[in-house]
Amino acid sequence: MTDILIEGGRVLLQDDLAETSLAVVGGAIDGAGASNGHAAMRIDAGGLLVLPGIVDLHGDAFERQMMPRPGVDFPIDVALADSDRQAIANGITTMFHAVTWSWEPGLRSAANARRMLDAIDLTRPRLAVDTRIHLRHETFNLDAVDEIAQWIGERRVDLFAFNDHMDSTLRDLSRPHRRSRMVERTGLSGEEFDRLVERVASRTAEAPAAIARLAACARDAGLPMLSHDDDTPQMRQDYRALGVRIAEFPTTEETARDAAAAGDFIVFGAPNVVRGGSHTGWTKAADMIAKGLCSVLASDYYYPAPLLAAFRLVHDGILPLPQAWKLISEGPARAAGLSDRGGLGAGKRADILIVDDRVALRPRLVAAIAGGRLVHIDEPERFVMSHKVRPTAVAAA
Repeated sequence: MTDILIEGGRVLLQDDLAETSLAVVGGAIDGAGASNGHAAMRIDAGGLLVLPGIVDLHGDAFERQMMPRPGVDFPIDVALADSDRQAIANGITTMFHAVTWSWEPGLRSAANARRMLDAIDLTRPRLAVDTRIHLRHETFNLDAVDEIAQWIGERRVDLFAFNDHMDSTLRDLSRPHRRSRMVERTGLSGEEFDRLVERVASRTAEAPAAIARLAACARDAGLPMLSHDDDTPQMRQDYRALGVRIAEFPTTEETARDAAAAGDFIVFGAPNVVRGGSHTGWTKAADMIAKGLCSVLASDYYYPAPLLAAFRLVHDGILPLPQAWKLISEGPARAAGLSDRGGLGAGKRADILIVDDRVALRPRLVAAIAGGRLVHIDEPERFVMSHKVRPTAVAAA
């Protein structure tokens, strides 16, 4: 693996930016202020920011690569490769693909979840991003509980989330536009979909025991768990009692305050910050951040959002850059139990971004290093290779 010396940039170290050098040796950060005269590659970062790679706990934009239009499917390995290029070009160096396994057929079916896990296992060595699985379990998907418990026991899952969209599904049956979108995603006729929803909803009494069983499996495996769209403090408390310590997209400030008081991680969507509010009309993420009620921002459905969101928070005077950046690096790394990344300290995994921040609200990624490998280049003139060393392959977006 090629050793790298980054020189002249403003390096984010803990809570400060310092103009210094940063050395990468053997895929890990060797430390700031190092000269490393033997580095095979030197990068001139003058005038640029040097930041930790982005850790994305929840990204499901890959679904649009798998099914760009309702009923139009593309191979999962093609979708993963394209999503990988999008993610790394936007500074995401650790990606938890949010794979939904629902009671629905189609895009979020059992068959698709199985294919997705198998495809990630197969393609992971060829991807630039450290690619992991965030399994989103629909709590009414009761027939899948045995298989999911097996996946957890086999450590095939890296994050595990409890989703319950049954109430919203029932409401949307009377909303023609939303009902049409749900039906198209499944490939069923409208009548078949209605019958399926009725059959699944009739098993409401079975859901709590299944949730408790899967939470116990995840606790035994040491697997971090999330609960999705908590809408009351009581809901958050019930999940916390099961060991679920990540509140993902709480829908009310009261619920977020309950999570914060208990020391839970709180996830909001980075697109919410970039757009200035939720597309669903729920909690405004920037307000929650200003009140100290958010510890993680995720790409959700749009890979460029985390990078843009951090600089939007700075521009709007909500947080200085070191604190804003923690929401997309250190915070999610801690929530996922990844102590080897999220910062630029000595010994950390070398996930490093070089960013041009000269245009307000439009940060531009100049280079990305993932696991010590240079995987994205935008200004090749800044890079100098020693003539004594043969260059390694570089994936440039």
